Amino acid sequence: HMQNYLKLAGCTLFITGASRGIGKAIALKAAKDGANIVIAAKTAEPHPKLPGTIYTAAQEVEAAGGKALACVVDIRDEQQIGDAVQKAVDKFGGIDILVNNASAISLTGTLATPMKRVDLMLGINLRGTYLTSKLVIPHLLKSRSPHILNLSPPLNLNPIWFKNHTAYTMAKYGMSMCVLGMAEEFRGQIAVNALWPKTAIQTAAMDMLGGEGVAKQCRTADIMADAAYAVLTQPTDYTGHFLVDEDVLKGQGVQDFELYAVQPGHPLLPDFFLDEAPETLVQKMEEHGATPAFKPASSSATPPSAGPIESTFDVIRGVINEDVVKSTQGVYKFDLSGEHAGVWFLDLRSGSGSAGQGEPALKADVIMTMDSGDFSKMFAGKLKPTMAFMSGKLRIKGDMTLAIKLEKLMNRMAKAKL
Repeated sequence: HMQNYLKLAGCTLFITGASRGIGKAIALKAAKDGANIVIAAKTAEPHPKLPGTIYTAAQEVEAAGGKALACVVDIRDEQQIGDAVQKAVDKFGGIDILVNNASAISLTGTLATPMKRVDLMLGINLRGTYLTSKLVIPHLLKSRSPHILNLSPPLNLNPIWFKNHTAYTMAKYGMSMCVLGMAEEFRGQIAVNALWPKTAIQTAAMDMLGGEGVAKQCRTADIMADAAYAVLTQPTDYTGHFLVDEDVLKGQGVQDFELYAVQPGHPLLPDFFLDEAPETLVQKMEEHGATPAFKPASSSATPPSAGPIESTFDVIRGVINEDVVKSTQGVYKFDLSGEHAGVWFLDLRSGSGSAGQGEPALKADVIMTMDSGDFSKMFAGKLKPTMAFMSGKLRIKGDMTLAIKLEKLMNRMAKAKL
């Protein structure tokens, strides 16, 4: 019986920013089931550069088999959202699903981002998502299978995702924090999840950001629509997840992702916030003839020779704390030779510890002498200290028990991902 397969038949979805791009793709996917779609977006008049208005999107929804309600909404305006929510409830009898998709983006650094642009991103992404959720939740609480889905990234606190566009990241992470908080606040009542693409998605926004040639490194918005559909048809106890489109669909048994490629077989551009360095992204874009609008400044305050050792110490500083100091109680000195020769220290004697270049302030309990390349390998978990010691790559002077304690710290670091 066909009805069983139309999981969203008769459901009402309130989708912000649904006049184009990913928002519209999700709307059309649900429309095929015979869902009711509230298109809450800003574009009423055709835009010179961007295709689509709320009215053309509404026509497409109806053509796909759904019912549509087009509402002109600036999600920074409480009155406008309130009116749209009321119209939706009057027309369709309630709201079952909220998709917070509307977003503004500017991949610019702190000095290059005008406050007007900062306010726009925080106002739409963070505050708009919070406000729309707040006004829709009372209706979701009356639904049989209510969902909120925010199109926002996993909360990855690697500074690399902040340094080139702090304002944008704060605004997008604000949307993800809504998921973190509201999923817990409404656990057992409303499912609240986040969804983010693994690769760049071809939309008008992406064309503007990536310039010519970026499209063929993208997937179509259909992958996000299919993943969103899979999430929105889960029971209400499926909540608090930060999902990536490809992983969701793999879980549904999808194996062939070429279907979603704009140009099958072409290398894809990984999306932001999933651990791949922006430098790599830029390089990939340039290789494929695209002109990245978000080219990171070639940053390097530390002298080039300090590179890999300095970054190892960044990770060390990230994992040492009072507990580590209490359980270690020692001062290490590393005497490194080779490509990145130099003296470094790790003080785990007092406070919350310290580490860096140069001689330790207190006399070292252990002096470890080794090649700088082996040092990096050792802390990355690719060379066991015991093996390094036994093979003569590592010489240890002083307290051996402290040397053994260091191996435990390295295991913690390997978990923290160098």
